[in-house]
Amino acid sequence: MPKTITEHNLRLLIDSLLKDRFRVVGPRLAGAMALYEPLAKGEELVLDQLPRRSAKEVFFPVCENILSFERTEAGLQVTDVDLSAMSETVLVGVRPCDAAAVPVLDEVFSWDYKDEFFLERRRKTTIIGMACTKSDDACFCSAVGLSPGETKGSDLFLTPLLGGGYGCQVLTDKGQQLLARYPKLFVDTVDARLAPLAGGTGDRLDLKRIKAWLDDNFESPLWNDIAERCAGCGACAFLCPACHCFDINDEGTTELGHRRKHWDACGFGKFTNHASGHNPRDLQNKRYRNRIMHKFKYYDDKFGQTLCTGCGRCIRHCPVGIDIAAILREIESRSQ
Repeated sequence: MPKTITEHNLRLLIDSLLKDRFRVVGPRLAGAMALYEPLAKGEELVLDQLPRRSAKEVFFPVCENILSFERTEAGLQVTDVDLSAMSETVLVGVRPCDAAAVPVLDEVFSWDYKDEFFLERRRKTTIIGMACTKSDDACFCSAVGLSPGETKGSDLFLTPLLGGGYGCQVLTDKGQQLLARYPKLFVDTVDARLAPLAGGTGDRLDLKRIKAWLDDNFESPLWNDIAERCAGCGACAFLCPACHCFDINDEGTTELGHRRKHWDACGFGKFTNHASGHNPRDLQNKRYRNRIMHKFKYYDDKFGQTLCTGCGRCIRHCPVGIDIAAILREIESRSQ
């Protein structure tokens, strides 16, 4: 029989998880904006806003130590990070565009090298996704093959009901275990009428046709046209739920310090700068071309899927108004 949960019980679920020493992350207000951040109580959960930044930093933090080093009388001592100390986490209120990006990231972080930092967080995190009942002009999840009710990446998925509350769809063993742990908060129902989901998220793009154009137009003048506007600030990559570029640096002194992994972006001028001083992407048109190629060609070539979930953050927050969905439609029109 289908299960439902009231909004009150959803907040009680968060309180119960916290009492049981889970780390709970979800949308909460940080000043005037919503962000995915650790919750201290169920009342903090924000249900009516897409967070400014994506949920990827739960698995892939902006910065993290990957080892520490110290020079002692016995020599140089290197200490690995204790991955077993990572907390069991429940990520709640995740919108479909963010949840769907997590299995996309799984591919790159478990490909030729298994990134145990990312993978350990994945193993210890249960994702409670939530369908969208509203969208704005920047949303284009349907254009890239997803939808406001997409369940990909979620362990338990909540869909708003007419009259309040949420229908619950169990998708994985993790989701089943969570429901079984707190059975009194979930109710059996035979008349759970789903609320209408968001509309207007963009007509479906022909991604195969777009990729075919990209295959043959590496030197297209289109890249110059776009680059005239691009500021190379990297906001699009840092807000994107699927972008995953990072750099590794040693920080500290020769006596004591940390090796750290931190986000990077292919739009930055020095991203591909060689030690020799040569930079194969020395101009912004080459850097923006790589952004589109990576998302809609290279990643597809390697993993058979698109590196974009249509969340629209890069459109909403681009300081110069670049619209990636409009660029894709331009490419689609050129491929006819």
